[in-house]
Amino acid sequence: MIVTSHSDSVLSGRSERWRVWSLSDGYIEMAADLLRDPQNNPVPQAAQAGALRLSVNCFALAGPDVDGILIDSGGGGWAPTVGRLEQTMMEAGIDSASIAVLALTHTHQDHAQGLLTPDGRVLFPNLKAIIMGEGAMESFLAERHLARFRPLLKPVRNGDQVAERLRAVALPGHAPGHTGYAFDTNEDRFLFFGDIVHVPAVQFGDPALSWGYDDDQATARATRLKVFHDAAEAGTWIAGAHLGWPGIGHVMRKGEAYDYEPAAGY
Repeated sequence: MIVTSHSDSVLSGRSERWRVWSLSDGYIEMAADLLRDPQNNPVPQAAQAGALRLSVNCFALAGPDVDGILIDSGGGGWAPTVGRLEQTMMEAGIDSASIAVLALTHTHQDHAQGLLTPDGRVLFPNLKAIIMGEGAMESFLAERHLARFRPLLKPVRNGDQVAERLRAVALPGHAPGHTGYAFDTNEDRFLFFGDIVHVPAVQFGDPALSWGYDDDQATARATRLKVFHDAAEAGTWIAGAHLGWPGIGHVMRKGEAYDYEPAAGY
């Protein structure tokens, strides 16, 4: 792990130079009673907390045959506590004009609205493609202020190759077309999993706890358990939009549940 600033982090491969940047777009505050038990009831101890602060992370990729790729774009002008992506990219030495492919995990505001800066500018002037799961297309097309980006849309299905070494992975339950992206450098594996986890402090220890904005609670729960199991077995790096800083780490089996270890250096 190479730490370049407090607002981004870089993981490098061991033989070839691979870079995965975690880029903070800010944070959002959500009601704690959105944390739900398997019967879809608010979790009492969480509800007493009042509000939860969720990190909003985006991720950039670069390597010998991978460049100009961004996973999610943050919230743009959606809320006053997000929209920091342009600044964070500058601090990381990434020119927003270098981004050619944006891969969206889904189209909720804190993931897709960052196509435009808070003051309404196009953040990625040389964007050539916006990748998203087929099921996410309808909600994106409903955003009239993003109509200028419609010619760039490219829907993908589970298993589709998005770019060199980057593959789409269906992760159903949270939102229509919710999609993760598996990145394999031959030495390290990453899964950028969007909104599989919202409250890392409790959901690793109790993966059955779900989130009020999950479209299908039962499916989201089953997807989370599968992601945790597979990542723990394979030693995959997980990268989540709402994992606490730095947003990248490993999940490990801990008895009947799991634990999360952030990337070293934090």
